[in-house]
Amino acid sequence: MQAGTLYLLPNTLGIAHPQHPLFDVIPVEVQKITAQLDYFIAENAKTTRAYLKLVSANFPLAKPLQELTIAELNVNTKATALPELLAPLLAGMDGGLISEAGVPAVADPGANLVRLAHQHGIMVRPLVGPSSLLLAVMASGLNGQSFAFNGYLPTDAAERSKRLTELEQRSRKDRQTQLFIETPYRNAALLEALCQTCHPATELCIATDLSLTTEQIQTHPIAYWKTRLADKKLPDFHKKPTVFLFLA
Repeated sequence: MQAGTLYLLPNTLGIAHPQHPLFDVIPVEVQKITAQLDYFIAENAKTTRAYLKLVSANFPLAKPLQELTIAELNVNTKATALPELLAPLLAGMDGGLISEAGVPAVADPGANLVRLAHQHGIMVRPLVGPSSLLLAVMASGLNGQSFAFNGYLPTDAAERSKRLTELEQRSRKDRQTQLFIETPYRNAALLEALCQTCHPATELCIATDLSLTTEQIQTHPIAYWKTRLADKKLPDFHKKPTVFLFLA
């Protein structure tokens, strides 16, 4: 029996226009493919059903929303559980891997499942959609020829400072843009750490609410951000998804 296809389904980064929440960022063909599937692998079944409800407003779903199968894959999923998630595809069913926001398997727990799919000969098809990381690189004005995503930095102040120093040294040596993210309510603390640790000439981009009507993207030297901190004029990024990028 021929295995099914694993579609990597993009999600929005947030709802910019309630009247037409998907058409600005999710291509029509991607919505059509999503609507045709009845097996999904997602971080959270409840929020995925909410997203599929938006899709259903544009294209009829393969089954009623509550009859769709949504298996969960998140940071708590053990590696031993991955084969079971792929079992329907090995039996010939197509399936979709979908992230909570943006594209799956990038800053997302789905990468291990994708690798296992390749090992089992399952066709993997990535579909076009918004990636906050790539949008941030595009808009930053920093080096888009060489960049690295470093995930979350340590929460301990000393460890975070040490890590920032290492990343700045790598950036200077390789002329490589360094990307990282933070839990949204700690954005201000991360900016303070950057200003305390990095060289004044290092260029820092702060990209918030990408693809939304509240989007903000600013690139300035650390010296500028220090002045903003001193004047208590922080970016409007409290509790908002933000990508930080710097180039030394």
